[in-house]
Amino acid sequence: MIVGTVREIKNNEFRVGLTPEAAQELVAAGHDVLVEAGAGQGIGAGDEAYAKAGARIIPTAAEVFATADMIVKVKEPQAGERAMLREGQVLFTYLHLAPDPDQAHDLITSGAVCIAYETVTDASGGLPLLKPMSQVAGRMAIQAGATALEKANGGRGVLLGGVPGVLPGKVAIIGGGVVGFNAAQMAAGLGADVTILDRSAEVLERLGVHFEARAKTRFSNRANLAACVAEADLVIGAVLIPGAEAPKLVSREMLSTMKPGAVLVDVAIDQGGCFETSKPTTHAEPTYVVDGIVHYCVANMPGAVARTSTYALGNVTLPHVLKLAGLGWREALKRDKHLLAGLNVAHGKVTCAPVAEALELPFTDPADVLG
Repeated sequence: MIVGTVREIKNNEFRVGLTPEAAQELVAAGHDVLVEAGAGQGIGAGDEAYAKAGARIIPTAAEVFATADMIVKVKEPQAGERAMLREGQVLFTYLHLAPDPDQAHDLITSGAVCIAYETVTDASGGLPLLKPMSQVAGRMAIQAGATALEKANGGRGVLLGGVPGVLPGKVAIIGGGVVGFNAAQMAAGLGADVTILDRSAEVLERLGVHFEARAKTRFSNRANLAACVAEADLVIGAVLIPGAEAPKLVSREMLSTMKPGAVLVDVAIDQGGCFETSKPTTHAEPTYVVDGIVHYCVANMPGAVARTSTYALGNVTLPHVLKLAGLGWREALKRDKHLLAGLNVAHGKVTCAPVAEALELPFTDPADVLG
């Protein structure tokens, strides 16, 4: 198979779909790898590293799209990239379609086979291709929130860890999954006063055992959520419903109960955000203020630590890339029901139920497009 990767063009996105090491694995397996010139610069991988791995360096993204059987990316294709997709071409990347009807329309129109990292599953019911970026985003959420809390950045002027004689900052984390767990690790490590909210008794028990006295757990109902948000200096939104739009858990009305200069970090922004006042931002302009509350809603947080993120993502995506390239997408998906769960759009049909429901589009069982 001809496998291609291109330079990411989303604002301040420095990750790349294939590392030189991944390209070498694909070449060793007998595949032809095309890499757009400069695609790996954001992770410190020059064209020569890819060439040494056996890849062919291609001057433009248009040429890669025109030639490759499968495109491997990181972020969802932007409008110009979507226009270059063709019938039957495989696209393997993050898509986050539920809050993005324009992208969904373009992918449907293209006829391409679009497999989303974020809905690929594993035997334990997890999301293995989302997990490493959730780990990164959860850890970064505390860094970003701590910076936004600084007075010069519009925040309350609170140091999360406090100092002797001064209480630490209060951090409320909504959701105890991968993002929430990693955010709690970082916040507790800084010495912050951490509370994690979740609706699962099993999750709360696991978090309680892990953190012991370093973090508190609280069942997430309306009253407890409202109380924690009102008390917090920093609120991390870490909820996820696989493939679906995130629920709006913090209303605009609740902002009036918060401390002026408190910070909201919405890690769920890729799926539409879990705060009513959230809107996507970029690393170039990461924050905005609503009713005195600082909002950080960067839609590609891990892109800021591109080298770490790219290698963490590549570790889990490469086996699937090799399988898709070696077997072809139909046979690969027939043999692997977990990879089949990643199929979101194929030949003009929406094959992911939560996406279809969110966008009010007809749903086609993914098995029906395998032929």
